[in-house]
Amino acid sequence: MGPLLVTAFGAFLRFFRLGEPHAVVFDETFYIKDAYALLTFGVERVALGDEKNPVADRMIIAGDLDFWKKCPAVEDCAEYVAHPPLGKWMIAAGEWLFGMNPFGWRFAGALVGALSILILARLARRMTRSTMLGCLAGLLLAMDGLHFVLSRNALLDIFLMFWVLAGFACLVVDRDLARQRLSDWYERSLPTPTGPGLGLRPWRLAAGACLGAACAVKWSGVFFLIAFAVMSLLWDAGARRALGLREPYRGVVLRDLTGALGALALAPAVVHMASWTGWFVKAEGWGRNWEQATSAGPAFFAFDSLRSWLSYQIQVLSFHTGMEKTHPYQSEPWQWPLLQRPVSFYYPSNPPPTGCGADKCSSAVLGVGTPALWYLAVLALLAIIAWYVASRDWRAGAVLLAYGAGWLPWFYYAIADNRTMYLFYMAPIVPFMVLAIVLAAGLILGPADAPPVRRAAGAAVVGASALVVLINFGWLYPVLSAETITYSQWWARMLMRSWV
Repeated sequence: MGPLLVTAFGAFLRFFRLGEPHAVVFDETFYIKDAYALLTFGVERVALGDEKNPVADRMIIAGDLDFWKKCPAVEDCAEYVAHPPLGKWMIAAGEWLFGMNPFGWRFAGALVGALSILILARLARRMTRSTMLGCLAGLLLAMDGLHFVLSRNALLDIFLMFWVLAGFACLVVDRDLARQRLSDWYERSLPTPTGPGLGLRPWRLAAGACLGAACAVKWSGVFFLIAFAVMSLLWDAGARRALGLREPYRGVVLRDLTGALGALALAPAVVHMASWTGWFVKAEGWGRNWEQATSAGPAFFAFDSLRSWLSYQIQVLSFHTGMEKTHPYQSEPWQWPLLQRPVSFYYPSNPPPTGCGADKCSSAVLGVGTPALWYLAVLALLAIIAWYVASRDWRAGAVLLAYGAGWLPWFYYAIADNRTMYLFYMAPIVPFMVLAIVLAAGLILGPADAPPVRRAAGAAVVGASALVVLINFGWLYPVLSAETITYSQWWARMLMRSWV
């Protein structure tokens, strides 16, 4: 009940006034039209206008959905897109249910944002064996500004975060069940050097499907897929070693590797390729070469379609590694943990003239994390590093690995490619930042049999920290949710000048 109540709180925050602002916000301009094209045509299609003259955006807000560019042939209207389709299909589901309007295109993001709170609460409870710490994890995620903003806008990063978190949670469940199976075998069988096979592992298969879905939202999901696959095999080796088996790593190779490849390599590939079904079955996709593919029978169709798809992916890779166009809200990876440069999602050039009780009003959506939470996460990360070095606790190691998989690769792109990047690339890491805080909170509270004074002091520290995060989120809420406030109130909420 605790996690469900925390989830209900987070869901209320995300769905309340979800249709506001009644405008196309930031990169929604790309994804809502791509999603509607997938819903209408099965593939992305070129719309009227461009970034400097967003004709289609104005038509959509006015309720006119005939915003597609007219072309001599349908394949001439194929749109080149740099991200796989799954996240846009998820946005399209909301558009199908509630219409092509701000509530419709933001519905799926708000839904998975709320569900991610429940997943994290249950995950933290499983990892700590504490309902209180599980609820604390869900509450902190519900009150993070970046997670909140991304849940209320139709961008892809909230879906990437959701599938990464779901995949990680499935692997933690699989770890528990695998260790239980090994323990049961050890009690009733004669030990062998390598140990037994563990049979079908549906939770690891589910993890592979989720991580494949992450890759089908954004290619950066592959960093987590590789890291978590290695982590799962190391957990298997650790479980066999904990039983005292003489050859735990050989046991992993002989007993676990084949199943792991199926679950964490084949299953993700199947899910990822399935997300491209519209491109494979339609003639209008970018680089599809439909006439050539259909010129010589089914076998050639399959071969040429795959060749065209691989050529498309090479173009996408070149786009991502060569994206050096400057943007006023770009930032570097080393700036992200301290929130030095957030992203302004919405700040109209003509803000509401009335409604705030002052001569000058503001209405804004600022893509920024809750500072109290993020700065606590930095301290918690340092504590978790020290804890892992001292104890090799698997929970600390898992959180550090997830944090590194989502953050460190961007340093390469920043240094080697000078790539344009933004704070919201941290979105998949936010749940693991919260996990770091919760694990550190567990250390502060101490074990259940600790002296009452120690437990009381720890509870005071943890409770006060959560209260500070709540107050900080409440203070920022108006500039996260496009409330109309006075200009001076907006300015007071800009923690640093770099936020402006």
